Amino acid sequence: MILAVAGVFALGTLNVNAQDAPANEPVATQTVAVDPEIDIEGSTPLHQAIKEKFLEGGAAWMAPILVFLILGLAISIERIIYLNLSTVNSKKLIDKVEAALKKGGIEAAKNVCRDTKGPIASIFYQGLDRYNQGMDNVEKAVVSYGSVQIAQMESGLVWIGLFIALSPMLGFMGTVVGMVDAFDSIQAAGDVSPTMVAGGIKVALLTTLAGLIAAVILQLFYSYIVSKIDALTMDMEDSSITLVDMLNEYKK
Repeated sequence: MILAVAGVFALGTLNVNAQDAPANEPVATQTVAVDPEIDIEGSTPLHQAIKEKFLEGGAAWMAPILVFLILGLAISIERIIYLNLSTVNSKKLIDKVEAALKKGGIEAAKNVCRDTKGPIASIFYQGLDRYNQGMDNVEKAVVSYGSVQIAQMESGLVWIGLFIALSPMLGFMGTVVGMVDAFDSIQAAGDVSPTMVAGGIKVALLTTLAGLIAAVILQLFYSYIVSKIDALTMDMEDSSITLVDMLNEYKK
């Protein structure tokens, strides 16, 4: 993500100035290489427009918002990868553990859980490891280690929520400061110019726009991650109940 942003700004530094030749002067025939990045109709490329708006908004206010967006996306992508790797077929795991219990007992079931990745397998292993201490200890171990697994899945969400809250707040702050500067310029000039007022307000509102865009993007990732965690948590609870019932049947 950082390399992509750096590439956008690197491409944005290419400025193309086109000048028309006077009508009364001969124009020399020459071969001109056409850059595919330049729009023939004269419209500004997207990366150039983004760079211009970034500079108009002021690097002091836009840069922190961009940093929040990049860090939030990095944490979000890491959480999504972690949660996807943690997702397993719980029904298949339960069938393997049950078959191992019937054939090889507790140790065989523990080996199945040890060889399986994911929070459900880890909870199963902790419960099976305390089987000899009684079913009460098994249930306590399952509940306690389930809380640990949920905390691990929610790791980093606090930072994403912080970036979601700070991005628009920082944008609003930049807008207020920009408006104050615009009114200071009007006061110093002694005259209200529509161009001066419109330009100052436009520049001031760019920081709010950037902050809201960053917050919306991060909120989408945050909601997806929370829904993924809720689904895994529900699966963990259902699987834990199945494990306890399975051990009660095995004990009989």
